Order: sequence, then C-alpha cells, then structure tokens
Amino acid sequence: MKSRLSEIRNYSEEEQSFIKRAVSAFTMIFLLSLMLVGNIYRLQVSDYKHYQKLSDNNRIRTIPIVPIRGEIFDRNHIIIAQNHPIYCLTTNNNVHENISKLLENIKQHINYKENQVAKTKNRYNDPNRSFHKIILTELTKKQVAHFSVVKHKFPNLSISVVYQRYYPFGKIFTHALGYVSHINNNDLANLKIENQLHNYQSTKNIGRLGIERYYEKILHGTVGYQKVEVNSHGEIVKQLEYVSPINGEDIVLNLDVNLQKFIYKLLDNRPASSIVMDSKDNSVIAMVSSPSYDPNIFTKGISQREYNRLLSDPDRPLLNRATLGVYPPASTVKPFMAVAALQENIITRKTTRNDHGKWRIPGTKPHSKVWRDWKRWGHGKVNVTRAIEESVDSFFYQIAYELGIKRISHWMSMFGFGKLCGLDIYEETKANMPTREWKYARYHSPWYKGDTVPIGIGQGYWTATPMQIANATSILVNRGKAPLPHLLKGIFESGNFKRKEAVYDSNKLSFFRKVPDEIWNTSLNAMRLVNHGPHGSGRHAFHGTKYISGGKSGTAQIFSLKKNERYNSKTLSKDLLDHSLYTAFAPFNKPRFVATVVVEHGNGGAKVGAPFIRQVFDYLLVTHKNKGEYNSKATP
Repeated sequence: MKSRLSEIRNYSEEEQSFIKRAVSAFTMIFLLSLMLVGNIYRLQVSDYKHYQKLSDNNRIRTIPIVPIRGEIFDRNHIIIAQNHPIYCLTTNNNVHENISKLLENIKQHINYKENQVAKTKNRYNDPNRSFHKIILTELTKKQVAHFSVVKHKFPNLSISVVYQRYYPFGKIFTHALGYVSHINNNDLANLKIENQLHNYQSTKNIGRLGIERYYEKILHGTVGYQKVEVNSHGEIVKQLEYVSPINGEDIVLNLDVNLQKFIYKLLDNRPASSIVMDSKDNSVIAMVSSPSYDPNIFTKGISQREYNRLLSDPDRPLLNRATLGVYPPASTVKPFMAVAALQENIITRKTTRNDHGKWRIPGTKPHSKVWRDWKRWGHGKVNVTRAIEESVDSFFYQIAYELGIKRISHWMSMFGFGKLCGLDIYEETKANMPTREWKYARYHSPWYKGDTVPIGIGQGYWTATPMQIANATSILVNRGKAPLPHLLKGIFESGNFKRKEAVYDSNKLSFFRKVPDEIWNTSLNAMRLVNHGPHGSGRHAFHGTKYISGGKSGTAQIFSLKKNERYNSKTLSKDLLDHSLYTAFAPFNKPRFVATVVVEHGNGGAKVGAPFIRQVFDYLLVTHKNKGEYNSKATP
C-alpha cells in the first residue's frame, strides 16, 4: 500500500516537471514566433522603402547626362571657342575589369594609337566619375566601323559621342580665353565645397583659366540624367525616366578677332603685351600677351614633358603679361601725377621751373644724393605742359617731393594703381602702389624722403601691370567717369542676347567730381603734344597721321646706375635693357580708343612703343574706320 502511494506521488512529480518543461518550450516557441513575425513586419512594412531602394540600386541606375558647354564668340560673332564632337569607346562604370588586359584585348581588333588611350587607369575605379568611362578617345570612322563588327565580343563596351573644346585661333586668344582641361582631385574638392559636385557628374573638363574659368557656371550648364534598368551584367535593358540637361549659355566678348590677330603679329613673339580698350565703355577689344601657347594641347591632355618645356621656357609663355606682368610704370604716370599736383595746388598751369638736368632734395648738402634727368644738360624753364611733352624728370621729382607719398598713393589708387582693375578674369595682380605702411611691413624700415622722389616718374617701389596703365589712361580720358574694364559683351540666355551693363566705382566717381575740366584738359593737351608737338617724344612716330591723338612714353629702368655712370644700351646684355612702355588715346577731340603696350627690354618707349601704337591706331581709325566693327550698340 505504501509503495503504491509512493509511485502515485512520484508520478505526480514527474507529471508536474513535464508540464513545466512543456510550458517553457511553448513560451519560447511563442516568443520566437513573435520575433519572427516582428522581423517579417519590419522587413515588409517598416523598412520596406530602405530595402526597396537597395533592390532598385541593384536593378536601376541613374546615368548623368553631360550638358553641352556654351560657346564663345568675339564682338562680330566670330566663334573663338567651340565644341567638336568626337567618337569615344566607353565602358560601363559598374564593370570592374583589368584595364590593361581590356586594352590588350581591344588591340587585337582595333588598331589604335597610344595617344588615343584615355588616361583611365587612375580614374577607372573613381566613384566620382561617370557611369560610362572613356577607354579610347578620338576614334576615326574606320575604327568605329571595326568595333561595330566585333561589338558582340565586348558586351560592356559601346561607342559614344562626346564634345571636345576646340580653339580655332590657337595661341592668339589663350591668355584672354584660358582653356578647359581634365577635372582633377582639387577641382572635385572645390566643387564639393561649393555644393556643385552633383552638377559635374560625368563631366570630364572644367574651365581652367581666363574667360573659361571666370564664367564657368554660365558656360557649363546643368546636368541631366536618365534612369535605366540594367540586368545582372550591367547592360541597359529599359529606360525608366529621362531629364534633359540644360546646355551652357553662349557668351559674346568685346574682343575683336582681326584686331587681336593684327596686334599679335605686330608683337612678333617678343616678350610683350598690349591692350586696346573702347574708351566709351572701357570694354577690352584686344588683350594680347606674347609669347603664347596653343590651348588645344591642354584640352586633349598635355604630357608632362611638354608641360615642363613650357614651364622652363625663359620667355615664360604661360604668363599673362597683360594682367600679371609687373613693371615700373615709368613716365607713363606723369599725366596722372600732374592732375594730382594741380588739384592739390602744388603747382598751377603757369608754374615754371628751371631744369638743369639734375635735382636734389631741397636743403641738402651739395654732395648729397642727386637724381638726374634723362637729358643730361636739362630742359631749361618748363611748365607742367612742357614737362609732360618732353618728359622732364626733375619737374616731377619736385612734384612728388611736395605731394608726399600719402597723397600720391591716394590719388594713384583712384586711378586704379595698387588694386585689381576688376577685369573679368581671375589672373590679375594688384602690383604695388607703395605706402609708408607697406614699406615698414615689407622691409621693417621707415619711409624716407628719398623714397618718394623716384615715385614721381613711376620708378622706385612703384610697379604696375599693362592693364592698370591702360585703365588709368581711360580714366584720364573720361575725366574720372570710366567704368570697370570688361571682356564680356553679353550672354545668350534662352536664345536672347543680354548686354553686360557697365559697372562704375562709386568711390572713384565721387572723388574725381571735384576735379575741374581745366585740370583734366591740361594733362590731355600735354599728351597731344607728346604725339604731335614740336618736342614730343612720339612726334616722329605719329608724323603725318590722318587723326590727332595723345600719348605718353615710358622707359622703365630695371637696374640702378652707379654714381657718374651713364646708360649705354650697346654695352648691355638684352636682359638688362630698359622696358619700353607707351600709352595713348585717339582721336583727340572725341576719344574712342585707348591703347597701351609694354615691350620687355625694348630699350625706349618712344623708340619702340610709339611706332607700335601708331600702327594700332592706323588700323582702327584708317584701315577699318568705315567697317562698323567697333559699333558698341551693334548686337551680334
């Protein structure tokens, strides 16, 4: 009886244990089922969009469509930067093949040249590059035909048409236009900072210098795209969506092709630069820097060897001398200095001084520093008009001494020296309009009276660019009312031509309004005598012209003479000869053109610069007078 009760008790305990295990197992199964259902809900409902996107990424591709870059025209609607269509062999961005092996396989069927191989090895796996990557470029029609026959052997390759920038006038416009070249990592970083990286997907080139760089946003346009469905091999099987790109706008410049060619030929590949401006609105109709280089070699991808050759060229063809060339402005500044001296009552139009060929700071000892005139025996008694006509140095030594560097710097900055001219290219330098503060910061030395004296004739610490000299001349001609110089004439926006409005420096305008016309006329009339007066330095070059003009020569010294040493060009090497400068305007009564030239080591502004400017003015006012090429109101 007791054993029976014990078995019943034991069975009851085992039964209870089973029930507990069963309940635990059921609970675990229930919880796991809940987790499974929860995960299914999360995958199918909560995270549906995320996984749908991942799925689409495996199936759908968004291919950027490059906009066609805007073209550039001169003022007479002659194209100076255009787009040439070329055939290229491209591969799917999603296909990761050994590029060297791929090129070897292609070589068996297409006889291509090494210069046709795109520089893809460094770019092939770059995620920032386009969906289709270029393998071979500039294919001939024969090569395209050969590939079409063997296309089935290369399912991931295709022929596409891309546009390549071409500059039909080559080196003549390089420093004004700039060029486009391959986008590099620095460009990508800058585009990312500017939040423009998305707009350059699939774009190969970007504006590098000049107009191409300055108006990059206008010329580039807006990228389009197409959504396509691809198979497991990355091949397109269906187009799902297409958004057209917005092509870049065409732009028209004030530059004139024929004038630019004429000036470039006149410079004859010498290290020099020349600028011609329409003084009515300060538009730049010619800007030439010599020697130059062909920008087309950069659009195709220049070799390191060729680039090193340009860098090592002693004549520095890569330098835009018109806006980056820095020279002492020399005597070209005397008309501007005269305006300052007259307005500040340092002199009057009747003030005369006796020039003996040398000048000392008043009150100094007889054996103190002497500044000499270019004419050893002096010019005798001269007033400000005669001082400009004959370029009397000692007259302007005295003016500079009495004005002082503070007033000189202020006045000359109003004429545009020591600051950017505002030209619509980035390659421009301020050069240097010296001040007391500048010298102390640069040399940790105070400004001395002797530092001011050579400033009066555009020497000493004063440097300028040819563009600054041309701009200052235009300001003088316009009596302080000249707008900023500009290359752009207008933009074709949606097929409509919109002219660029002239921009004025309001501070300059308000400052120069105080200067009466009689002061402006004094300097302008003196410049007329420089070209047509009995003693002017340019009288020989401008003898017999059919028009009246005004001008000023300048001879910039590049080294200092020792005491009692005379300048002898016959005994000096070419790189020690003075620079030749000349700035002028014409016609005199109603000025239309301002022209400036700087010839490095030309050895005399009147000797070299004046005949050059004469030929430019003859071209503008005689040869092409009635052709209407410079009608600022004409629309292309």
